[in-house]
Amino acid sequence: MDMEEALNSTIHPTCLEEPPLAVDVIKQLDVFGVALYSMLTLMSTLSLLLYLEECVFIYRKVPSPKKTTIMWVNGAAPVIATMACFGMWIPRATMFTDLTSNSYFAVVVYKILVLMIEESGGSEAFLKSNAQKTFNISVGPCCCCCPCLPRVPVTRCMLFMLKLGALQYAILKTVLSIVSIILWTNGNFDLSDLEITGTAIWINPFIGVLTIISLWPVGIMFMNICNTLRSVKIIPKYAMYQLVLVLSQLQTAIINILALDGTIACSPPFSSSARGTMLSQQLMIVEMFIITLVTRALYRRTYDSLPTDPHKTDNDQNTISLQAPQGEHTV
Repeated sequence: MDMEEALNSTIHPTCLEEPPLAVDVIKQLDVFGVALYSMLTLMSTLSLLLYLEECVFIYRKVPSPKKTTIMWVNGAAPVIATMACFGMWIPRATMFTDLTSNSYFAVVVYKILVLMIEESGGSEAFLKSNAQKTFNISVGPCCCCCPCLPRVPVTRCMLFMLKLGALQYAILKTVLSIVSIILWTNGNFDLSDLEITGTAIWINPFIGVLTIISLWPVGIMFMNICNTLRSVKIIPKYAMYQLVLVLSQLQTAIINILALDGTIACSPPFSSSARGTMLSQQLMIVEMFIITLVTRALYRRTYDSLPTDPHKTDNDQNTISLQAPQGEHTV
């Protein structure tokens, strides 16, 4: 007991407190801190402005309903950067900003699946062009190590199950985020509480299972139609989506674990947990700003609809080429 008291006496009191207020963060900033916070705020603001300008362009140039889907997918990086900026300036709002970002990205997971279907011409065109095909379902993150799984024929039921698998995460993640906020305001939800009686130890693993389940149908769709949609740059678009997923989920989880373990040291007025969250948000702003620029270049164009019948275009071209010599002969 005496040893524990001696240990606690050597720890700065702020290292055991909750995150500081926004005014305390501003007061402790030096010249470098002011420059850093100003630069990061400018990056997040530019990300949001570029996204709004991109929404105007997409609304005018891209037909519906594809434009709505593209707006959702394009907004992942700017929304995460904006929420990270709010959390950086107001550390006690981190619970709200993180859950808002995660809930938005849960919808993006579903929307990226819808985007691939709409780039194929819509649900009906997708089913018609793939009616005689079968899809390989031995893909990550669920079944990449199960090559013995049978191929599944493309049917309306199969397409519905793929959509449902991605949609459940968007719905349940939002519901669980609201429940987490309610429990947090009552003092029952704490990410640092790893006891078996804590709510976080039950909610977070369940969300992880939902995430893996939702990523599986998206991976199935991409792995089976990526070659067909290569002309609309679906591979770099999917890569940007995967990068946002890794940075916003895996990177944040690793930093939080290091903070809880004490690897990230306390730095008054920030405790270890609050400092880890702050570092995660600062990294996130820079990374999401770069991703915003890349996705802007990928989506800032309009795409022609893919032919529903791959042989129809060839037949039309052959007919035109045969009619041309006949016209010359008549003349």
